[in-house]
Amino acid sequence: MAFFRPGLNEHDLTEQQWRVIRILRQQGELESHQLANQACILKPSMSGVLKRLERDGLVTRRKSTEDQRRIFLSLTVQGHHCFLSMSDGMERGYQEIQRQFGEDNMQQLLALLGELKKIKP
Repeated sequence: MAFFRPGLNEHDLTEQQWRVIRILRQQGELESHQLANQACILKPSMSGVLKRLERDGLVTRRKSTEDQRRIFLSLTVQGHHCFLSMSDGMERGYQEIQRQFGEDNMQQLLALLGELKKIKP
């Protein structure tokens, strides 16, 4: 996190909030359970993360017209601007980690984390 903390602090975001912003930017609108799964954030924690992002005008939610229990989340214009203003600095952090850790190690780690994520309780 040392590579990312300065940028997160500059934008007053937590790592979990950045993860949500990044996923919504990459994926577009998602249902709340899909977002929680992709972000690896438990639903109770996700609730607080989303409340803060909504409060700050970065994320918006809408209910499905067919089923009011389904909640869809997306970035606001301000959320997109936040992503763009942070993305270069965050990318530099990822590149520095990869440079120090090595491409092969990074690929192996990502594969192992993907396998770990598939394990169900």
